[in-house]
Amino acid sequence: MDNTLNESWTEIAITVDTENIDIAGGIANMTVPYGIYIEDYSALENEVMEIAHIDLIEEELLKSDRTKGIIHIYINPHENPLEAVSFIKERLESEKITYDIKIADCAAEDWVNNWKQYFHPMPIGERLLIRPMWEDEYDAGGRMVLHIEPGLAFGTGSHPTTKLCLETLEKYVYDNSTVLDIGCGSGILSIACLLLGAKNALGVDIDSLAVKTAKANAEENGFDNSRFNAVQGNLADKVSGKYNIIVANIVADIIMELNKDVGRYLDDNGVYITGGIIESREDEVLYSFSQNGFERIERFEEKGWLVFVLRKSENE
Repeated sequence: MDNTLNESWTEIAITVDTENIDIAGGIANMTVPYGIYIEDYSALENEVMEIAHIDLIEEELLKSDRTKGIIHIYINPHENPLEAVSFIKERLESEKITYDIKIADCAAEDWVNNWKQYFHPMPIGERLLIRPMWEDEYDAGGRMVLHIEPGLAFGTGSHPTTKLCLETLEKYVYDNSTVLDIGCGSGILSIACLLLGAKNALGVDIDSLAVKTAKANAEENGFDNSRFNAVQGNLADKVSGKYNIIVANIVADIIMELNKDVGRYLDDNGVYITGGIIESREDEVLYSFSQNGFERIERFEEKGWLVFVLRKSENE
């Protein structure tokens, strides 16, 4: 990794037992569209012999802990690396993998306040301004202000996929829309919908911290539980009824799993908006949409991330 990258990007280092390196690497790769770097010295001597046919290895490498592997990912600090950390933690814990995560050579929890220097009030689309709670000086310029305290939950608006989803929702939310936000994280997408005129929104997330954060953010923006609610769990356990808009800003693998069931919760004339998909997964995600009764209306892209707008196929 060259020095120019290290100067302007934030490194997240995830340490796991080498037996879990492949699964953990796959999870880490879901958070960035451009690849990861893995340190795994568990088979050092054999690999060196196979590749170089020599048995001379630097002493520092020989001292490396062969029981652990380190996965490195690099994220622009303006895109909130904590969103990636939150997702990685959630998935590793669901796989029952023991891990240690450091951001820029310090513990993730210690990095929270450092990161805040990069997150400032920012206009999104034509009508919204995202304002972090710690920023008191801002000019809304006639925009609706969405007040957000993301904590460690996913969703600030700074990440390209969240920004794309917000811009897309602005086009599709109308007065009295009903919204289902799957993997709601900080609640930013649900709150944006309510500001844009939606009647109510329900957020679902498997992370209890996200549910707590989303409820607090909704309240901060003036929406009580008659307009917004968030529940912990998965789709089938916690959701009933039909919605005009379903938004899922997660990752390709979970989107493809959701596609099997999400149609039953979507109004026949409703839209299904999906984000968090990296460009290299586009073909398989599109195939999954078609196999599960959806047709694409629109496609948006930014920095290797994709957002799709879908509706139920007419022949369904």
